Amino acid sequence: MEAVLKNVSSTVELLTVSALSGEVSQWGEQAASRAFHWARYCEQIHARFHSNPPIRGVLEKQLQLTNHRLREALPEHKAVYFRDLGRCQDLLLLCLLNNSALPSSIMKMLFDTRMSVNATGSGYEDVRGLCSQIIQYKSACKVLHHLEPRTVGADAEVQGEMLMERLGSELSRSGHPRWAEDFMSSVLQEFEGTAEHLCLVTAAALLTAADSATQTASQDFLLDWLQSRHVVLQHMCSELPSKLLADLAKRHQKFRDGFCSFLKKLASEMEYRINEGEWIHTDSAVSFQKVTQDLQTLFEACPSLRTETEEEFNALKIADGDFDVRGLSVWGDLLMAFSK
Repeated sequence: MEAVLKNVSSTVELLTVSALSGEVSQWGEQAASRAFHWARYCEQIHARFHSNPPIRGVLEKQLQLTNHRLREALPEHKAVYFRDLGRCQDLLLLCLLNNSALPSSIMKMLFDTRMSVNATGSGYEDVRGLCSQIIQYKSACKVLHHLEPRTVGADAEVQGEMLMERLGSELSRSGHPRWAEDFMSSVLQEFEGTAEHLCLVTAAALLTAADSATQTASQDFLLDWLQSRHVVLQHMCSELPSKLLADLAKRHQKFRDGFCSFLKKLASEMEYRINEGEWIHTDSAVSFQKVTQDLQTLFEACPSLRTETEEEFNALKIADGDFDVRGLSVWGDLLMAFSK
């Protein structure tokens, strides 16, 4: 029993280090794997002894002593109780994400739910197992709180929350966006080759409830970052489902403006192929029908946008000669499609 008490106490110390210490900057994947091994060990201790009052009482006493000792050394230490042992991996993950010293290599390991970590002898199986537990835990919380379901998928939704938490931490470091910009650059590199998933994670982050000034600031930063990273924004506008794009447009004016500008740019670059009887964009797979559908989705989400857009398109149609013949003006054909 003495070994169990010592291990539990050491794991609580580990949680404090992962949340507050700059030593995390020296961690590699092996160190992270060992940390999650001990977190899982505590979950097993909780499962084994939560219904055993005598042993549970001894563990609670040990936790009380450990919390007191850590609080004396680090006033910022957050107490860990016996009930917390049952979700120790979740706590460790959140502690790491809120630590601005976390290396980008470990961030990649936490974000990439498909990556299996080889940790022979560590007892840590793979990151998918951890992310699966966290997804189940947070999804259950959402059901209990009757939160609106999203179409991004559970994994992207949890990763979106993780992204918001880390951005909040980076922005609070000095009040200067440089740290957050560096972090997003590393995220962009880590998601290279998986742009579709990055779009889903970004969408999930922007749809996270902004319940505090920190979360609002994080979303504002992410929206500004998208405006400066046209490739990511364009990929989101091209690949995400219309319903998801409508939710984003309804929630954020900056995204709505960027989405609308992207669609107008696509339309302006289309040419009419007489043989095919279609407007074609030579550098994009986005069709005329998709542009029409997305604009109509925008109008449904933001009715006031329809009037000003139709007025703009009508002026452009007049500049093209004001012909009511299909194929002579992309703006005229869009207006005809809207009226159907």
